[in-house]
Amino acid sequence: MNEEIRLAIADDHALFRRGLANILRTYPGIQVIIEAQDGQDLLNQMALSVPDVVLLDLQMPVLDGIKTTEQLKQHHPSVKIIIISMHDEDGFVTHLMELGANGYLVKDSDPDEVALAVQTVVREDYYYGAFLTKVMHRRMVERTRPKKPSFSHLTQLSDREVEVLQLICEGLTNAQIAGKLFLSDRTVEGHRTRIMEKIGAKNTAAMVVYAVKNGIF
Repeated sequence: MNEEIRLAIADDHALFRRGLANILRTYPGIQVIIEAQDGQDLLNQMALSVPDVVLLDLQMPVLDGIKTTEQLKQHHPSVKIIIISMHDEDGFVTHLMELGANGYLVKDSDPDEVALAVQTVVREDYYYGAFLTKVMHRRMVERTRPKKPSFSHLTQLSDREVEVLQLICEGLTNAQIAGKLFLSDRTVEGHRTRIMEKIGAKNTAAMVVYAVKNGIF
């Protein structure tokens, strides 16, 4: 990456926030520009400087991680959001991803993984890693019976769109999907855009969550 990634950290625990900021400043290409004590403090500081990525605690006073994610997606949709929290329940994870978060880490994650997540969401729009992959796996194996995808008439996907969505879930790029399906990159991008519009997904991570919940992947 040629330009430094501008990073914000919002966490109400000062020791954790400052420690994480100091650690991440040692990684080349990462510049911590905001340290906020809660979601509202983050939004206030972003009026002066907008980061590329936000590391966002889930449980904070004044404005928590869920409400802050909603505000960020409404007012700063280009900012990548990585939730970093003590909560590891599947419900928290999938809800945040549906809201538009680009990644989810638990607070005992290794600093190298945090740095990797920051770099990856800028480059690829989402970061899964071992924790989020386990969550998705649990959601699949916990199904009591096989089910076919079910959609309302407003979110009906074509067979081709389902096929593209499945390949997106496998982590394939547009170029790789195009080669596999004998389509142009532009056609695949068109399918991706229409899928996101139909299911109301804000990013790739939300598309994968949708696919898992509806039995597509």
